[in-house]
Amino acid sequence: MKLVRDYIPEIIEEDGRSCYWRQVSDHAEHLQRLKLKIIEEADEFIENPSCEEAADMLEVIKTFIDISGLKFDDVIIAAKDKAITRGSFKEGIVLERVYDRTKSG
Repeated sequence: MKLVRDYIPEIIEEDGRSCYWRQVSDHAEHLQRLKLKIIEEADEFIENPSCEEAADMLEVIKTFIDISGLKFDDVIIAAKDKAITRGSFKEGIVLERVYDRTKSG
């Protein structure tokens, strides 16, 4: 039992098979199933980096954004702003420790 794309039941039936499905019961269940789905999709992308697997991750993220009441375009703008002011994750920087230069010892 897992969250699937909206048209999957139709696709299964068009293929001559049957399935039992239901919609999530509430917002909390939707969030919980999306949390599990993003882990599943990230694992699949790591195993097989491809546009199709990246598209699956993106679709889950877009759904998270939508059901949280945000707009995808606003998130893209915020991401670009953060990349300009704080950088991205491309360089692989690992922060191991922070020292307070005002304290001695």
